[in-house]
Amino acid sequence: MNCHMDYRAPSDLLAGKVILVTGASAGIGRAVSLEYARHGATVVLVGRSVNRLKSVYDEIEAMGAPKPAIFPLNLESATVQDFASLAATIDEAFGKLDGLLHNASQLGERVNVADYDLETWASVMQVNVMAAVSLTQALLPLLQAAPNASTVFTSSSVGRRGRAGWGAYSTSKFATEGVMQILADEHRDSTLRFNSLNPGATRTDMRRAAYPDEDPAVLRTPAEIVPTYLWLMGPESLGVTGEAFDAQPPRH
Repeated sequence: MNCHMDYRAPSDLLAGKVILVTGASAGIGRAVSLEYARHGATVVLVGRSVNRLKSVYDEIEAMGAPKPAIFPLNLESATVQDFASLAATIDEAFGKLDGLLHNASQLGERVNVADYDLETWASVMQVNVMAAVSLTQALLPLLQAAPNASTVFTSSSVGRRGRAGWGAYSTSKFATEGVMQILADEHRDSTLRFNSLNPGATRTDMRRAAYPDEDPAVLRTPAEIVPTYLWLMGPESLGVTGEAFDAQPPRH
């Protein structure tokens, strides 16, 4: 069942594909973007920091992979028009979108609901849910223009079972699972597929913020959890939709 965690992708797995990654400038988004490019994809790098996006762009160019595209966007303040502009840019450049990875997420506070700042709660829901819905809606025609596009939503273990102190983040990931299931059901008679992926405990800045006392050396690096991200974008996951996946075995 977990063979996707050890998936060995052929080097040309994503040749000719155009894949958009949000939160592409650091952490998991950066690692996955590099791997998508290494396997032949033209990657559309979306993130807040132009400089960090340029750094990923330069790394991709240096490996001789297809030339990526950069689209700076702050998902917390982005408007419907911003998402429409992104879709128009992709349409003009490529005419289709083969893959969409909703990787960007905001952690928010690690406090009980009774003490949670509601403005922060709204911000987490905006970035983790509303922006993902708005972006998917804007890009649907481009996904439908591709032969068999794959959309991957980033989930979490706390989006599958609620846990004290995880407040808005947990709630946003439950909503993410719901949106994924709804889209999969709405498009069950098409070639589109929609799935969720829980990265698990990974050595990232967000993990450090959530668990400041944890030794990061015991965690897998973003590069080590990439196989499932590749599998979900490649042809071997064709027909798989509405499913919740894990990128690594749970830690006990």
